Amino acid sequence: MRLQYEDFEKILNIGIRLSTETDRTQMLEAILESGIEITNCDAATLYLYEDDGLHFRLMKTLSKGIDRGMNGDVIDDMPPVPMEDQNVCSYAALHRVVINIPDVYDSGRFDFSGPRYYDKLTGYRTRSLLVVPIENNEDELIGVLQLINAMDESGDVIAFDRQYELIIRSLGSMAAIELTNLSYMDALKTQIYSFAEALTTAMEGRTPYNALHTRNVRRYVNILVDYIAQLHDQGLCEEYIGAADKEQLLLAALVHDIGKMVVPLSIMNKATRLQDELEKIRERFKLLKALYEIDMLRGIITQEQYKAVLDDLDEEWDFICKIDRVDYVDDEAYEHIRTLAGKKHVGPDGAELSYLTQREIECLEIRSGTLTAGERKEMENHVVMTSKILDKVQFYPGFSMVPKWVGAHHEYLDGSGYPNHLKGDELDLETRILTVVDIYDALAATDRPYKNPIPRDKAFDILRDMAKNGKVDGRLVEWLAEALEQEDNKAMQERR
Repeated sequence: MRLQYEDFEKILNIGIRLSTETDRTQMLEAILESGIEITNCDAATLYLYEDDGLHFRLMKTLSKGIDRGMNGDVIDDMPPVPMEDQNVCSYAALHRVVINIPDVYDSGRFDFSGPRYYDKLTGYRTRSLLVVPIENNEDELIGVLQLINAMDESGDVIAFDRQYELIIRSLGSMAAIELTNLSYMDALKTQIYSFAEALTTAMEGRTPYNALHTRNVRRYVNILVDYIAQLHDQGLCEEYIGAADKEQLLLAALVHDIGKMVVPLSIMNKATRLQDELEKIRERFKLLKALYEIDMLRGIITQEQYKAVLDDLDEEWDFICKIDRVDYVDDEAYEHIRTLAGKKHVGPDGAELSYLTQREIECLEIRSGTLTAGERKEMENHVVMTSKILDKVQFYPGFSMVPKWVGAHHEYLDGSGYPNHLKGDELDLETRILTVVDIYDALAATDRPYKNPIPRDKAFDILRDMAKNGKVDGRLVEWLAEALEQEDNKAMQERR
């Protein structure tokens, strides 16, 4: 039999397919289907060499409609073939030779009791066999491709033409090299993810809530991206994030806050406005009471004045304790703080002791949250530090967008975010997703030391207000709300 032009074209196209496939499962299926197509055979089995045995990975028989192991399904009802010479596929693997048998029933070279038993059960008739070891350019065994029952143009079973031996082996070697490259890429991805997990663990050692935040953000990103894909498949949105970009985005979620490792814990875990300063104020107020008592005993102030001062100190202390923990300082409270800032004890020698230090005044005057302007700036600097850390990482092309997306996750659409005041089209969809998810978890988190958790509906009200004011993508806000509701419904159904 002489190969025709169409045969060469077919072989070249298959070679291109094998060399450009980036999915391991699809690559394995391509090897099996290519073997069937080139040799025009009826059936094939692909074994992978793992744990000192040949494991059934793919099985296909055209005449019987058998199609097993496709789309990553596991063939777990067939034990692996031991690496022994009496097994034809094991022999080919052990000795790295191609075996071409015209009719297994006429061959006494190998133990074919297995195929005969299978034929008896199914009514199939195994005749010709072409067994090809699959090895890469480093002489590592990847597996074995077993082709069964070559057919002529009339569909009659014939022996495999020997010219196919080199062709199938060559294509198998090409596929093996690509599979090895994919394995290297998987190993590289695993290494990058382990690096991210190590950083998350390091953060957890500093402050547990931030590590939980990182994992929550990754989980919400995964839910939202899957929901967007669902909407896209239904024709409800044009946005779509492919598998490769989703993988990058999930890694970005894991490392988006690693710069917080350099933020002092006194800022990271600041639960109230005053934090440790409150105890200093308590001690100072005790001292002030003692000084005023001395003033009374010296006759500098009357007993009535002394009593009024004590009552005032007690009231101011209660006020300070209240303001230390409120969510928001309104105008009336702010003016009271300004008045309190001017209060001080003046001794007979002119020595002054202010009720509050400048630092304490600054802390109490914080309108919302617990951080002063300086502390907030230091906290915001974590984004810059994250970018600096990631700049030192040599990301392979598949993860090249991670630093860009992470470095901009605190930017707003109107340019009011930080650190570079990017806006609008300067922010990728993936960055916008990180931003919305990050804000949502910050609002709804139940473990933050400096705030009470906000119910989900209230958190989304805040996000919707931000979207209305042009800060975040309103579509993503609604899609996240819908995605989380869908997850809740799914969880409820599973519990029933």
